[in-house]
Amino acid sequence: MLDHGGDIQGFIDEFGYEPLDFSANVSPLGLPDEVVKAIEGCIAGLAAYPDPLCRKLTTALGAHHGIDPTHILCGNGCSDLIYRIARVLEPKRALLAAPTFSEYATALSQVNCNIKHHFLASDTGYALDESFIAAITDDIDVVFICQPNNPCGLITPRDIIERVLTRCNEIDAWLIVDECFIEFIDNPTATTMETRFADGEKLIILKAFTKLYGMAGLRLGYLLCADTTLVDRLRSAEQPWAVSTVAQTAGIAALSSTGYVENLRELVQVERAFMKEKLAQLGIRAQGEANYLFFELDDGGKLVCRLRQHGILIRDCSNFPGLKAGSYRIAILSHEKNEKLIAALEEALQEK
Repeated sequence: MLDHGGDIQGFIDEFGYEPLDFSANVSPLGLPDEVVKAIEGCIAGLAAYPDPLCRKLTTALGAHHGIDPTHILCGNGCSDLIYRIARVLEPKRALLAAPTFSEYATALSQVNCNIKHHFLASDTGYALDESFIAAITDDIDVVFICQPNNPCGLITPRDIIERVLTRCNEIDAWLIVDECFIEFIDNPTATTMETRFADGEKLIILKAFTKLYGMAGLRLGYLLCADTTLVDRLRSAEQPWAVSTVAQTAGIAALSSTGYVENLRELVQVERAFMKEKLAQLGIRAQGEANYLFFELDDGGKLVCRLRQHGILIRDCSNFPGLKAGSYRIAILSHEKNEKLIAALEEALQEK
């Protein structure tokens, strides 16, 4: 089994047709029209190397976020930046919630970092609470927080992350807040840590075009950090030409796709409520505040295989530390596809 969802090719190789993929949290609207046109327009220039400094893209991102472009670093998806952070900071000990996105631990393990897991309680829906702050002992060098957390989908209250950052500043540890899903929550402006973006803050914020603009295959992420010295060190740790011309062009075009973002956010909000209601009617208590939902069943993990026979992929979350067999995540897709999942679920839950 792959560590992540989205193994469409594996399903095709096995069954000979393309599945409905609810295992990866990508936009159901596909690429924005502006992005498609921009990609088509850049094809003639692909004989040349891409700009290794992503100057046009970082300038556009600076205007988008209202910060100087020198505080921005782009990468080949956020996973690229996570691995670079681990290599450059070389932390000896890190604190991670459990469960949370697996690439933090994988990247840290490659630099022989000792990982301290703070296990979240199942009876609170695996919410990250104040107990996480107490777990930041003086020997911690790096703390990762996914906002909202993946795979369980809950938002960590802004005041808790503020206090985590204060604690990190006190002990000279870095806080990395992964906000790749934050635009899907109801009030991202009130939740983002961008307002704590200032000199002296031990803060790195991760962002991505992957989820919000349907650009998973293009691989484009970026980080915000007030410490330009660290940004330069992270840049020097990248492979040459880490971000392709196509990805840079697509990113610039995506930032102008405001209508697309508004439509996507509205669709996710409506369909998220619809899916929670339909799942509840099937006896499933689902949670999530982004573009995916999480739930647990006492079925020993059988649902993945049952839905696979119906041509549907969902995310088996049993490989996340702190979760067990029977833990699942599903993406929010179009209404038509969501209805197909509900119908297949109803059948699968009755199968012996």
